[in-house]
Amino acid sequence: MKISLLYKIPALLFVLLIASCNEDEFLSVDPIGVLSSDVYLKTDEEVKAVVVGIYDAMQENFSSGAWTSLYFVKNLPADDCLAGSTEGDQPGYQNIDDFEIQSDNDKIEGVWSNLYKAISTANTIINKVDGDTDLKVKMIAEAKALRAYNYFELVTLFGGVPLMIVNPTDEAEYHLPRSTAAAVYAQIETDLIEAIADLPMKSEYSSGDRYRMSKGAAQAYLGKVYLYQKKYAEAETQFANVISSGEYDLEPDFANVWSVNGEFGPESLFEISYTAQEVYDWGTFPWDGTNESNIEVQLQGPRSSLFDISESSLNMLNGWGFNMPSAEIGQAFIDAGDTIRMASTVMSAADFEATGGVIVDDEAHDYEGYMRVKYVTTSSETSTSGIAELNYSTNWRLLRYADVLLMAAEAYHFNNNDAQALIELNKVRDRANLAEVTVTGDALFNAIVNERQLELAFEGCRYWDLVRWELASSEMSNIGYVTGKHELFPIPINEIIANTSISPEDQNPGY
Repeated sequence: MKISLLYKIPALLFVLLIASCNEDEFLSVDPIGVLSSDVYLKTDEEVKAVVVGIYDAMQENFSSGAWTSLYFVKNLPADDCLAGSTEGDQPGYQNIDDFEIQSDNDKIEGVWSNLYKAISTANTIINKVDGDTDLKVKMIAEAKALRAYNYFELVTLFGGVPLMIVNPTDEAEYHLPRSTAAAVYAQIETDLIEAIADLPMKSEYSSGDRYRMSKGAAQAYLGKVYLYQKKYAEAETQFANVISSGEYDLEPDFANVWSVNGEFGPESLFEISYTAQEVYDWGTFPWDGTNESNIEVQLQGPRSSLFDISESSLNMLNGWGFNMPSAEIGQAFIDAGDTIRMASTVMSAADFEATGGVIVDDEAHDYEGYMRVKYVTTSSETSTSGIAELNYSTNWRLLRYADVLLMAAEAYHFNNNDAQALIELNKVRDRANLAEVTVTGDALFNAIVNERQLELAFEGCRYWDLVRWELASSEMSNIGYVTGKHELFPIPINEIIANTSISPEDQNPGY
C-alpha cells in the first residue's frame, strides 16, 4: 500500500518561508529561511513540515511535469541508455544523449535550480532550528544529510559549485563564487558525519516515515563520497558499518526490487516516493512541476508507435517512449549469461514478439532492438480510478543494498583486501544465479566494473562510474564522449549571467 507521505507544505508556510527574489538574483532560486525563528519553527510539527519541504523539492527534481528529471539527466549520457521518443521531442534530453550539450540546456538548468531549492530548505532547518527536543535534533541531522546529498549530486555533475550553507539575507550574499570541488566535498563530509551521530536507524522509523533519511543511508552516502574521492580506507569503514548493521539485505527475487511490494523493502536505503492519491486528470495535473505522482515513468514507458502491446500477455501499459536501452546493454547481459537480471531490465524484440507483441517500426529513433523493462509502465503502479498516464506511484530507488555491496567490493579491492571484495561482490552475483568470481587484481576490478553495469543499469550510475574510473573515453568515445569536456556538465549560462561572482572564464572546460 502506498503511504501518503509527501504532502504539500501549507500555503501559509510558504508565505513565511519564501522571500521575494527576481530572476537575476543568485542561483535563480527563491531563498528560503530568511524568517525569524521566533515567527515559525518552534514546535516539532512545524519543523517537520519544513523538513518535508526538502523531500518535496527532491521529488520535483526527479519527476516533474515541467520535464526536468535528475534521474533521466544522470542516465542519458551513458552507453546503456538512449533518449528515445522522436528525434525532435524534448531537445534538451536529446542533446544530452547525443553529447551536444550546451550551457543553455534547459534540463541541466532545471536540475541545478532544484538541487539548490532543496539545499535552501535544508539550510532553514540547520540554521534556524534550536535543537531543544530530541525530535528536533534528529530533524536537524536529517536536514544536514539531505543537504549533503544534494551537494554531492551538484559536485558530481558540475565540479566546484557555489557553496551556500547559510541562506542569503541581502543582495550581496546572493553572489557567491564557485568553491573548489575539494571544499564542496569537505562540507559534504562534515554534514554527513554530524548527521550520522543523531539520525535514527531505518528500523526505528514508523511505516509512515520510511521515506526519510536514516543513519544507514547517511553512512552509505558518506562511503560513496569517500569512494568518489578515492579515499578507500574511509569508504570501506562506512560500507562495513552498513553491512554489519543487520538493517539491510538483498531481495531474494531481483524482479521484486522494482515492484510496489518492494518499496522500502530490505534492499532499500533511500527512495524518492510518489503517490497516486491525487487522482489527476488532464485538467487537474499540475504541469508546473508540483505533481505528487511520478510522471517521468509515463514519459519513459514503451511508445505505442514502436511497441504494440495490445495483444501481448505482458502486464504493461504504453508510455511516451523515452529512455530506450542500447544494443550494448542487451548484449552485455547475453555475454554474461545473466538471464535473471536481464529479464527484469531489458527485453529483446524476439522475446517481446513471443508474448504476442508487435514491433511496429524497427527503424524508429533510438531503437536498437530492445525494450526497457526496469521501471516499466504497468497497471499495478498507477491509479485504477484516475487517468493512468498521470498517476504513476512508482518510487525511484536512489540507493539500494546491492549498490552498497558493490561499492564496498570496490573499496576493499583498492585498499588491498581482495578477499573481502570477493565476498561482497559474490553476494550480488549469487542472487543473479551466476558463478562466483575468484580472480584478484586487475581482473577483479574488471569484474566489479561489469557487475555494476548489469546490476545497476538505468539507475544513473553507469556514466559517472566510467568517468571516475577514467574509462569513459575508451567506452564511449564512439558515441560522442570527449575527454577534457564531458566529465562534467556546464554551469548553466543563466547562473553565470545572474551571478556577478562567476564569470564566463569560470565555466567548465569545453563549454
